[in-house]
Amino acid sequence: MTNEQTAIKATYFSIIGNTCLALIKGMAGFFGNSYALIADAIESTTDIFASFLVLFGIKYSNRPADKNHPYGHGRAEPLITFIVVGFLITSATIIAYESISNIQTAHDLPKPWTLLVLGAIIIWKEYSFRLVIRRSLETNSSSLKADAWHHRSDAITSVAAFIGISVALLLGKGYESADDWAALFASGFILFNAYLIFRPALGEIMDEHVYDGLIENIREVSHQVEGIIDTEKCFIRKAGMKYHVDLHAIVNATITVKEGHDLAHKLKDRLQKELPELGHVLIHVEPHK
Repeated sequence: MTNEQTAIKATYFSIIGNTCLALIKGMAGFFGNSYALIADAIESTTDIFASFLVLFGIKYSNRPADKNHPYGHGRAEPLITFIVVGFLITSATIIAYESISNIQTAHDLPKPWTLLVLGAIIIWKEYSFRLVIRRSLETNSSSLKADAWHHRSDAITSVAAFIGISVALLLGKGYESADDWAALFASGFILFNAYLIFRPALGEIMDEHVYDGLIENIREVSHQVEGIIDTEKCFIRKAGMKYHVDLHAIVNATITVKEGHDLAHKLKDRLQKELPELGHVLIHVEPHK
């Protein structure tokens, strides 16, 4: 299975899971008199649209290079991540506004059975996070990583709701708003997660230097190629699920231009074979002094 197929399969898993959970949370929140659960349902609903965006981004970013996009369409993926972050910020704002409104309004205590619903949701969302984050690491997909963190933030907001409802039920009359305070706390956590998702995507767009481990692997493979004396500069930028590399390779100063050209191709082929996550590899030949 290719990286693209793996990522798409994980995204469909997110879409189906979030759709089911949005319905379950919404109904449980309405009939169980819990705004924290309704807030959870709002977040899951935005997660559905976010996952559809991730699906589009993965498919578009993996389109092959063409005349107008010689490096492919990989940069579409972090752009989609920015939109996903926008969905998170929007849902957090709605939840915060409604929570504050409910805190100021008298209402009944949540139903005890809502805790059972939340317990099941927490377990499922943590499982979903671990599955999707593993797929994002396998495929080097930043937007899939953002989708995974949607699951984790959902699990945390459910934990907050569980605590809020428990406090309201244990302490009784006068503590009905504990459920709403939990939802307000959850909105702050969602905003924090939005930043954690946004920051790496911004670094990807800005070609930030964060690939020291991959550079070490590139140097190790390069030294195994006969004729490569050493390596010098190595720059990496990420686009979609691929890493594009500019590498300076040091060779014997007395070889011919053709021999240097052939050696550069030999090194490029070796790197792409040993490190399949690499996309374009540009080798600049430097003479050994």
